[in-house]
Amino acid sequence: MSTAPIGPRLESAVLVAVDVQAGFVKESSRHAVPVIVDLMRAWQRAGGATVVATFTNPPGSQYEKISGWKKLRTPEEQALDPDLAPLAEEATKRIVKTTSSLFKVPGVLDTFKARGWTDAVFTGIDTDSCVLDSASDAYQYGITPWLVVDACASSGGHQFHQAALLLASRNFGQHLLLTSSDLHRTLTQGGSQ
Repeated sequence: MSTAPIGPRLESAVLVAVDVQAGFVKESSRHAVPVIVDLMRAWQRAGGATVVATFTNPPGSQYEKISGWKKLRTPEEQALDPDLAPLAEEATKRIVKTTSSLFKVPGVLDTFKARGWTDAVFTGIDTDSCVLDSASDAYQYGITPWLVVDACASSGGHQFHQAALLLASRNFGQHLLLTSSDLHRTLTQGGSQ
């Protein structure tokens, strides 16, 4: 096994934590939270940029109209995981969204361009929804999307997480799927060229 760094360069990348909120942290997704927190802490200590995105589901949303889903409306459901909350205070940017992709929020793409973030390293919940949709939009906007497979999960269950990784592998390339160990190695060895 190679010990060469795998992943983006810290200087041009941003670590993104998507929707690590009480309403999405379930039995099937809880295991990813400590991995996300550990990566966020390591990334910030290395001087890397971080984004923490959260979701809110306003009354009359497409989620309610089409599927009848009315979750993520209360402050309790919208609350960040308590272990991530202090790191979110140190994030380069906080984003509150009402859609699955953080790139649908006005100004987010401009922020990525202005800061020179050519790569986005995605972690979060749900792999099959907000994480994959954000990564897909990043790809479409010319930003390289990396997915940290053990720092993502689905509140809908492992099969949805796996389905999203299968789609990401096909659409972005298997080489853009990392583990947290890969990313830690990248941080300690300086990132890929």
